[in-house]
Amino acid sequence: MNTLEFKKEICIPSLDLASEILALKKKMNAVILAHYYQESEIQDLADFIGDSLELSKRAAATEADVIVFAGVHFMAETAKILNPGKKVLLPDLNAGCSLAEGCPAPMLKQFKEEHPGHIVISYINCSAAVKAISDIICTSSNAVKIVEQVPADKKIIFAPDRNLGRYIMKKTGREMLLWDGSCIVHETFSDRKIIQLKTENPNALLIAHPECEEVILNRAEFIGSTSALLKFTAESTSNEFIVATEEGIIHQMQKLSPQKKFIPAPPDANCSCNECPYMKLNTLEKLYLCMKDGRPEITLDEDIRQKALKPIQLMLEMS
Repeated sequence: MNTLEFKKEICIPSLDLASEILALKKKMNAVILAHYYQESEIQDLADFIGDSLELSKRAAATEADVIVFAGVHFMAETAKILNPGKKVLLPDLNAGCSLAEGCPAPMLKQFKEEHPGHIVISYINCSAAVKAISDIICTSSNAVKIVEQVPADKKIIFAPDRNLGRYIMKKTGREMLLWDGSCIVHETFSDRKIIQLKTENPNALLIAHPECEEVILNRAEFIGSTSALLKFTAESTSNEFIVATEEGIIHQMQKLSPQKKFIPAPPDANCSCNECPYMKLNTLEKLYLCMKDGRPEITLDEDIRQKALKPIQLMLEMS
C-alpha cells in the first residue's frame, strides 16, 4: 500500500489593509492626501482628494504630524517644501512625472540665462530644484489667472508643459517662451478614435485637460483642470461625457453623478496609455507599508527648499 503524504496548508489571515491604514493614521496623527489619478481604493481612504492646487493648499494648512502623499514625487516634494518640520511619506519613490523628468534644473537654468529679462513661471509638475529657480509656480487650475496678473512689460518663460503653455497663450493673448515638455498621458489621446466615439455617442460632450495636445483641445466642448472637469460633469445637464484626462478621475465623477455615463478618451495605441504609469505605482499595499515603516520619506536640501518656497507662496497669494 502506497503511503500518502499530506501537506499541511499554513493559513495566514490576510490583512484588512483599509482598517490597518486607518489605525496607523490615527496612531501617527497623519493625514492622507490623494490625487484624483490614484487607484479608486486609495481615493476612498484619503482624507482629502484633489488636484495639485487643492492638495498644495491642504498641505499648507494641515496640523497633522505626518503627511502621507498618495501621488507622485513632485507633489510630495511640494508638501515638504511647505512643511519642513513634518514627515512626508510617498508610497513609492519611483512615482515620478514625465514633465518633471523632462525639465532638469541645470538645463532650465541655462535656458533662463540665454533669455535674460524673462521671468520663469513653472507649472507645479516640476522638481523642487526647478521650483527653486522659478519666479512663480502655477497649476492648471490657476495658470491663466496668474499669467494675467503678470505686468504686460514682463517677458515670460513658461515651463515645462508646452501644451498647457499654448493654451494659456491662447486664453490670455500673452506671448511666452515655452519649454518643450509634455505629459506622456495627455499627449497620447487619439483624435481619430475620439471622432469615432463622438459618432457612436452623439450626445456625449468631450471634456479635456489643458495638458492635451491642441488638436484635442480644439475639439473639446469644455477645457479645465482636473477639479474643474469634475465640477463641470456634476453641474452639466448632459448625461454623457468623453473624458480626455487620466481616467482615475472617473471614479470621483461616477460617485458624484452615478446616473451619468463617462467614457475614457482612448490613446492612439492599443494600450492603457490613458493611465499614468507613475500614479499607478502607488498601491494600497505600498500605502500600508510606507505608513507602517515610516518610509520612503521625502527629504530636501534646505537651501533648495527655501528658494522653492517663495514661488509657491506667491502662487498661493495670487490664487
